[in-house]
Amino acid sequence: MPVAKPLDLPFDPIERAAEIWGERFGPAEAMAAVTSIMRAQQILLAGLDGLLRPYRLTFARYEALVLLGFSRLMVHPTSVTNTIDRLERDGLVLRRPNPRDGRGTLAEITPSGREVMARSTADLMAARFGMAGYDVIALGEIFSLLRGLRVTAGDFQPEPVTPAGEGTAAAEAAD
Repeated sequence: MPVAKPLDLPFDPIERAAEIWGERFGPAEAMAAVTSIMRAQQILLAGLDGLLRPYRLTFARYEALVLLGFSRLMVHPTSVTNTIDRLERDGLVLRRPNPRDGRGTLAEITPSGREVMARSTADLMAARFGMAGYDVIALGEIFSLLRGLRVTAGDFQPEPVTPAGEGTAAAEAAD
């Protein structure tokens, strides 16, 4: 998956910035990590948007289309996003009044939207979502590392981990 504008530098600019940061401000590990994540996001988004361009989609519109493929999406007229507007304009989504909420509108995927979703998903899967340079184990490690960031940010509540020796079998043995 090609990057829109490769930097093609003879050195790693984030590593260089970390060296300078360390000299001027102190420990640079967090700065280097977050800068690497942000650059990776730019690279991935440019590549994914490029793969989706033939479908007149961006990755943000693709995500909305997939979400609508799973279920209807409640959209309030005052907060209708540009994403849904564009998908509707392209005939991939349509809006219907919400029968349970007179103020709300439901957005739902059209048959044409389902077709575009299926074809674009096949292309993204073939390109491994831009992550072809990583094996399954590395992808799992990346997911696990970034999961901690998402938990800390409050994205979701992780299930509590039961320490070994505690739980049903240990409780039954104690009876």
